Amino acid sequence: MSTSIKSLAVSIGLGISLLAGSFVAPTVANAEGEIRIAEQFGIVYLLLNVVRDQQLIEKHGKEQGIDIKVDWTQLSGGAAVNDALLSGSIDIAGAGVGPLLTIWDRTHGKQNVKAVASLGNFPYYLVSNNPQVKTIADFTEKDRIAVPAVGVSVQSRFLQYAAAKQWGDKEYNRLDKYTIAVPHPDATAALIAGGTELTGHFSNPPFQEQALKNPNVHVVLNTYDLLGPNSPTVLFATEKFRKQNPKTYTAFVEALRDAAEFAQNDKGAAADTYIRVTHSKVDRAELLKIIENPQFEFSITPKNTYPLADFMYRVGAIKNKPESWKDYFFQDAKPLQGS
Repeated sequence: MSTSIKSLAVSIGLGISLLAGSFVAPTVANAEGEIRIAEQFGIVYLLLNVVRDQQLIEKHGKEQGIDIKVDWTQLSGGAAVNDALLSGSIDIAGAGVGPLLTIWDRTHGKQNVKAVASLGNFPYYLVSNNPQVKTIADFTEKDRIAVPAVGVSVQSRFLQYAAAKQWGDKEYNRLDKYTIAVPHPDATAALIAGGTELTGHFSNPPFQEQALKNPNVHVVLNTYDLLGPNSPTVLFATEKFRKQNPKTYTAFVEALRDAAEFAQNDKGAAADTYIRVTHSKVDRAELLKIIENPQFEFSITPKNTYPLADFMYRVGAIKNKPESWKDYFFQDAKPLQGS
């Protein structure tokens, strides 16, 4: 690995460690009327941006006769998010299906972490600036692939799923040695700039589209080609929080329903919300073009998550076998009709 990539990895890794470290100390479970939410980077978290911007949790709390204090924080990578949830530092975790299944398996029969809702259906792209890399089989020791969290993030799991299809289940982790944990904004900047061993990035919107504006960057893998339309990113919580805070939990779920309807039906307003809440420098017209991609669907209903769960059990990444998607999603008064 080159000095520049090592420096990038060390500096970013230190930043994430310090950030995650602030969540290590266990805290007392919140009383009804308080909720702490952790999100990550990208358009896939737009529903949370809408919830925050329109204060929808507070609105639905008042309808139930309670004032809800909402605390927002941002992390990078499923490992940091899972650690924060298990330490009691957050109540709602936003991460990929991969981290969800990892923590569901780890807490099975104990804290019983399960998903609350999906954040929508979006294709994720593995992109590269190396002209020699046409498929995943073309990556070599000279390449490094950025993912949010090595081996844990949904991007890492997608890469493993693809490797298993290419070389068989026994070789599912064949490309793990080429992966490096880098937040999406930094990985995108490094890929566009070039000149380092970071030649690949398993990304998400809008970062993948921003990278593809560079003529030297191309798509190596599209997750819709790998799995079909699917919900890569979800929100999850502990069974304890759900049971001890029924009004707050219900207000959160109803807020998500409102946000999904808003984002799906008014893409222009959704784009404005994303820019306003995240302070993104992305061009509005470009963002709107991304959001209007017919493959995008803002919905809280999970779609096609089970194939990844079955794969992770098959290769030993999780010990408990889910019989269906309902095993790792809470079934509420208004049950989701997912897959």
